[in-house]
Amino acid sequence: MISEAEMQALVGHCFPGGHYEVAHWENHLLTEATGCEPLPDGLVHPVHLFHVPIAGVGVSIAELFALAGADSDASVTIDYYDWEFAAPLREDVSYRMTGGVTEHERKRIGDGPFVDSLSFAIELFDGEAFVARSTFRWHFWRFDP
Repeated sequence: MISEAEMQALVGHCFPGGHYEVAHWENHLLTEATGCEPLPDGLVHPVHLFHVPIAGVGVSIAELFALAGADSDASVTIDYYDWEFAAPLREDVSYRMTGGVTEHERKRIGDGPFVDSLSFAIELFDGEAFVARSTFRWHFWRFDP
């Protein structure tokens, strides 16, 4: 099992950063999948903040699992997502993104498994203007061999 010190050392880890632009077709398909009508004037559906920030900082979900030493895909659960908007997201705008690991906590669940909880925060910018932040916390379950 990955040590608590190794997990704690991830706090402050910065992702490579990068850009992401939500295309019209992508916005249309994801909005349709939520059962909603497309938003007017090229507005992006807020549900994009589930995946756009991760892709926009140059990592994948698989890479986040590997970073935290996930035992398997099934050993990761979501605690929460928190979205802050200073301005609406729009189609065809190249948003610059930065972020990283902000917090770690290890707990033992009774006599059962350990859980390492990692918090991540990713900020989106249009030029220098702050647009949105996605803060989320995932649980990485550790089962004794």
